Amino acid sequence: MSSKRCWHRSRDETPLDEQGERTGVSRPVFRSNSTIDHQLMSTTSQPSPFQVAISGDFLNEQGVDAYGGLPLDRLRDAPGVEYHFLRDQAPSPGDTEYWNRFYSLRMTSAQLQGVDGLILLRPWLGGDALEPVRDRLVVVARSGAGYDKVDVSACTDNDIVLTNAPLALNHPTASTALLFMLALAKRLMPQERITRAGRWDLQSAEMGHEILGRTLGIVGLGHSGRELVRLVAPFEMRLLAYSPNADPQQARALGVELVSLERLLAESDFVSVHARPRAENRKMFGAAQFALMKPTAYFINIARGELVDQPALVEALRGRRIAGAGLDVFEKEPLPGDDVLTALDNVILTPHWNASTTDVFKATGQNVVASVLAVSRGELPEHIVNPEVVARPGFQRKLDRLRPRC
Repeated sequence: MSSKRCWHRSRDETPLDEQGERTGVSRPVFRSNSTIDHQLMSTTSQPSPFQVAISGDFLNEQGVDAYGGLPLDRLRDAPGVEYHFLRDQAPSPGDTEYWNRFYSLRMTSAQLQGVDGLILLRPWLGGDALEPVRDRLVVVARSGAGYDKVDVSACTDNDIVLTNAPLALNHPTASTALLFMLALAKRLMPQERITRAGRWDLQSAEMGHEILGRTLGIVGLGHSGRELVRLVAPFEMRLLAYSPNADPQQARALGVELVSLERLLAESDFVSVHARPRAENRKMFGAAQFALMKPTAYFINIARGELVDQPALVEALRGRRIAGAGLDVFEKEPLPGDDVLTALDNVILTPHWNASTTDVFKATGQNVVASVLAVSRGELPEHIVNPEVVARPGFQRKLDRLRPRC
């Protein structure tokens, strides 16, 4: 009478380097719940390790996780899982040009050969990289909320589940918008400049105002937009929102009035953009929209640069048709150091990074690692961007081959 056997992939015992990566040839170790003979061991099909690739832009010039948020120990200790960084995407010591091109990094199919799961930070990921590896690659975990640099349709067509980390950035993104509101209204940067210059005689010229009781217009009442509503509650602001897909009942419960974009622009003292980038809202803010705003109003964009006609915004700022702006995103990234925006004194600029705190990287790191580990066990991950992939036979076959066999 034969006993029941359950096969499990266990952690490879080859040496680790300082990043926790395997330094030798990986050989999966198998455990059974019964004694078996050598002949059975040699003829039994042994699953290969679940290979996880991590985009190299997580690394600094020393080859170490630059942000300290990835829980590499969870990947290292997971049975049957191995990982590696794509080091050809990482900066090299002395490569000063890297930071001018790192937002343009693209994944290639060669980098994804033999990979089951991908943890992705900044690189673009298109169908040209996915189609050749569709038989093996099963999950892409985007480290962040946005996925506009990933071809979602190509993921689905190639039976690959795409996940993101949407909740970790809600508060940091909303708090960045509030930071800009307060800094602009209270003239933080001009007052900082005159203090450094010893020009206390200019105090009255740089007097700010409160945001208490002012009107805030939120474009996009999604997760971060709703979080901003929560954060500004103590300031007793009048709240308007333009969000075509928002639930009117939910908006009313939040104390938000849903209005047209034109009305929002005309009545708001602060316009904060939280909309997702889509083809239909590309450059939704142009000269006509800035002309509708009050000359005392401020424009804040912490969503995406392609939502704004940047030259039109520059003209509105330079001509003082609006009072100022707070920008964390730009039409071209990185923003060139000689861009006209950098010479304007009524705009605050941050490098698409203000919401990217150490806390965020820890939270998103936990999210993306949890996603790839769930799939490595043949389970569905959380925060699926393309839920339609789940019913596809090709995806189900991939998931099925990863489930433990008993």
